[in-house]
Amino acid sequence: MRHFFSVLGGMGTMATESYIRILNQRTPAKKDQDYLNYILVNHATVPDRTTYLLDHSQPNFLPDLLEDVQQQNLLKPDFMVMVCNTAHYFYDELAAASDVPFLNMPQETVRALQKRYPQAKRIGLAATSGTINSQVYHKYIADAGLTEVDPTPAIQEKINRLIYQSIKEEQGAVDATLYHEILADMMHDLNVDVIILGCTELSLAQEKAPNHQYPVADSQSIIADRSLELALELRKNKIV
Repeated sequence: MRHFFSVLGGMGTMATESYIRILNQRTPAKKDQDYLNYILVNHATVPDRTTYLLDHSQPNFLPDLLEDVQQQNLLKPDFMVMVCNTAHYFYDELAAASDVPFLNMPQETVRALQKRYPQAKRIGLAATSGTINSQVYHKYIADAGLTEVDPTPAIQEKINRLIYQSIKEEQGAVDATLYHEILADMMHDLNVDVIILGCTELSLAQEKAPNHQYPVADSQSIIADRSLELALELRKNKIV
């Protein structure tokens, strides 16, 4: 396979599966050859991102991801995408190690949010404690002239419970009631205009339990669209 893109995934595996499923469903295809060429690196044994970001004495996940980037460089993909928001704490280091364009999930999410919700000013961020505490999204939200509103401790506890106890421990099972309760809490208690789903497990919850009235910017859905857009653009230009 000569022309393809590389997906750095496995953080977690069920959320990565959701990205691939969405990507394939949205690809305009009527035969096998219409689908996209890509390599999925499901690196499930990457150390937990939040554990390290909250306690730097714990195993650092950067060396594993740098190794993935270096291995993919040898295969010469057209671009790379990493489907984990929290891992973007090391985006600059990973992008610098990549020989090809490396998509930026938080940046793409904020850009898409601005287009879809141009009047939004107060942006709620639903994400892991690691993403919140290390301010993975902060620069992109601030540079857009928007205000980031982080979860209260009580809301964060619900988010953590949904991510780790519902989805990760139960192999992709989604507590829809809890997910919708989190969205309601953020909208009403924090008075936000839109909620960024800044964790791919929350994106999986959105895929499986989308029946609610709350405005969200789904980072995984957005990066899937961007991956598709770029891959189709390259194909149209006969690069792929």
